[in-house]
Amino acid sequence: MHQQTHAYIVRLTSLLQQHKLWQTSPISPCALQSNVPFCHDTMAFEQWLQFVFIEKIQYIIDQKQPLPRNFAIAPMAQMMLANQPGSADIIDVLNQLDTLLGDEND
Repeated sequence: MHQQTHAYIVRLTSLLQQHKLWQTSPISPCALQSNVPFCHDTMAFEQWLQFVFIEKIQYIIDQKQPLPRNFAIAPMAQMMLANQPGSADIIDVLNQLDTLLGDEND
């Protein structure tokens, strides 16, 4: 499952870069101090994907730790990326990740 998850993370990263939603400069450390889901009070959703979600999942994969299970990121992406370029492709990858790491794959 780690290998499949890694493939989705690589694809997600590529899509964010392709559609110019990837930030090349580091995010402010203050933005990462949010206690709100998806850090929506301190950063844009695509920043959360890059600086929180992708980094955390990649760390888990690299450390061979158990992957998080039963989460739903795609619905938030549908709301937050609705008017962004490439949103359909990004949401599709997130739906696939949600399914892969959902309960039905235990």
